[in-house]
Amino acid sequence: MITFGCPDRTGIVARIAAFLAEAGGWIVEAAYHTDPETGWFFTRQEVRADSLPFDVDELRARFAGVARSLGSDTDWAVADTAERRRVVILVSKEGHCLYDLLGRVASGELDVDVSAVIGNHESLGDITRAHGIPFHHVPFPADGKAEAFARVRELVDSHDPHAIVLARFMQILPAELCEAWAGRALNIHHSFLPSFIGARPYHQAHARGVKLVGATCHYVTADLDAGPIIEQDVIRVGHGDSVTDMVRKGRDIEKFTLAKGLRWHLENRVLVHGNRTVVF
Repeated sequence: MITFGCPDRTGIVARIAAFLAEAGGWIVEAAYHTDPETGWFFTRQEVRADSLPFDVDELRARFAGVARSLGSDTDWAVADTAERRRVVILVSKEGHCLYDLLGRVASGELDVDVSAVIGNHESLGDITRAHGIPFHHVPFPADGKAEAFARVRELVDSHDPHAIVLARFMQILPAELCEAWAGRALNIHHSFLPSFIGARPYHQAHARGVKLVGATCHYVTADLDAGPIIEQDVIRVGHGDSVTDMVRKGRDIEKFTLAKGLRWHLENRVLVHGNRTVVF
């Protein structure tokens, strides 16, 4: 699978298509988009591996030449979908997003390896181990958060995951971890961002009297709840709904939105440019 972006101009599609055709590549899915505001071109090309006379490393090396021929300002990657995707999940006490992801993995709907679950409380240890997945408890004392994050980083990095999922982790990642995990750390925020940033968004929504509450799956950056958005969804609420009702309804949207965002990320369907995304 090839993802590619560069300043738009004529001949980009022809150059990539010619390269794949000359190699005998069988394109099974292709998508294109140009952002008129930034003038940036995006494409995602899915190619049958058995149609190529070389492996993914050779494809990557050869495509590097194509990328150079299209200019010095390019952003591209070649991924092998045959490689099992590895995921590490970070949790706190609330388990609805974790339960949902574990259920999807157990049923085969989400075909990934959950290498580990890391929690700052022990609450979700039993359900994790029941699925045969290692659970690591890392306490976060008020005077020892730096050491706790260092331990979390050690555990996560030992698995070299394709995605680090903050499934209602409820801890703000330090800037150095946001940088180290850039483009791999996904968060589910229980609000339709940019509305109601930060803590207790359902309480904020209830006080404002909104008629829709939502959830946002986004990449984690050092700017709180402001990373590139992957997916969002909403559910209707009414004037008679309490905060508790909003939380209950919102949990369903959180689970669904996180699962979709994670799937699209692992399928290399999300191309990031600045603080915006193109999702093919």
